[in-house]
Amino acid sequence: MKAIRLASPHSFMLILALGLNIGIAQTPLPTPAPSTTPPPATSRRAGQVLSPSELATLRALFVKLRPGTLRLETCPTADCRIPRNVGTAFHIGNGYALTSYIMVHRAQSLSAQTLDQKRYAAEVIGYDEQSDMALLRVNLPAETPVLPLAATAPVSGDALLGIGNSGNTFLTPKMGRLTGLNADAGRADFPAKTLQTDVPFRHGDTGGPIINAKGEVVGVMSFIHVGSDATYAVPVTTSDPRIADLRQGVKRNAPMIGLVLSKAFSRVSALPASSYMAFIKHFKLDLGPTPGAFFTSVFPNAAGAQAGLQPLKSSADNQWIAGDIVTAVNSERVNNFSELQSAVRRYQPGESVTLTVLRAGQEIQVKVTLMPSTSLPEASGENVV
Repeated sequence: MKAIRLASPHSFMLILALGLNIGIAQTPLPTPAPSTTPPPATSRRAGQVLSPSELATLRALFVKLRPGTLRLETCPTADCRIPRNVGTAFHIGNGYALTSYIMVHRAQSLSAQTLDQKRYAAEVIGYDEQSDMALLRVNLPAETPVLPLAATAPVSGDALLGIGNSGNTFLTPKMGRLTGLNADAGRADFPAKTLQTDVPFRHGDTGGPIINAKGEVVGVMSFIHVGSDATYAVPVTTSDPRIADLRQGVKRNAPMIGLVLSKAFSRVSALPASSYMAFIKHFKLDLGPTPGAFFTSVFPNAAGAQAGLQPLKSSADNQWIAGDIVTAVNSERVNNFSELQSAVRRYQPGESVTLTVLRAGQEIQVKVTLMPSTSLPEASGENVV
């Protein structure tokens, strides 16, 4: 599960001076073998407590749909004693199961476990990294229930049921309400226009279904907002073109240049242009007066390295002092690293873009060919474009 804690960009000076880190954890935590006995379902927020009739409806749906939900683990089916990651998937018919992209990211093998604790190998058919969705093929028994996708989008305030595997549990219910539509994480590398809920999802619930009171799946669990009750899901419907693409075997990676903004600067990835001068003066960065996207390293052999892009340099006393500033992508103005990510993600791997770069006060044009994210090493907890 992705976890994100967002902060006001205007608090960057105090945050960096104190050396605080943003709380990002992009993969679910491994858990030992779970109990099959579900604990009582819970819902949160005193002002939006589910009514007795709503709770009864969702509990009945849980009993009906639980057998169609899967515990998903990144491990060989024959040896899953210590899975690398634990998440959730759900059967949408004909042996296809939907889950989160983060569950299949760099996974060498996947094991799906049904309610009777039998294990089945899961094959990745397609995925969409930006949307945080993946489609699996699992050789499930013919009688495995199907979780139908909703025909229409949900409405704010709807009662919701989730099923997941967090907290060392096995296919347990979580209940709450839809609290917002078209929610944004504030980072381009997270899915946009998500469903915001107060369903208490945690690590292990990644990829699980968000189900309405009709028993229809309206979303796929994606990420949480650390320090609040907010959880977020990728919306899905029967007419969603992304589902059709996944069924056709489309594997859509995010486009990358290979530029990295280290954890030390993660809180200023979305630094407003109005705060740029105060920021560089406070940290004595020799970057010039024009706001843009600076970066702290470049992956070797990546597109950025091949194009000669230069990260922030450090002085003899280990202070950041100067480096390239990207101010536009194909003439689209960018003021910070987050805007650079957004601009680049409008393209596809293999396409070329022209970056406007300030280097030692001089504007230059740099052409780069975008690479798929899978061609870069892992950069856990860091911003990458």
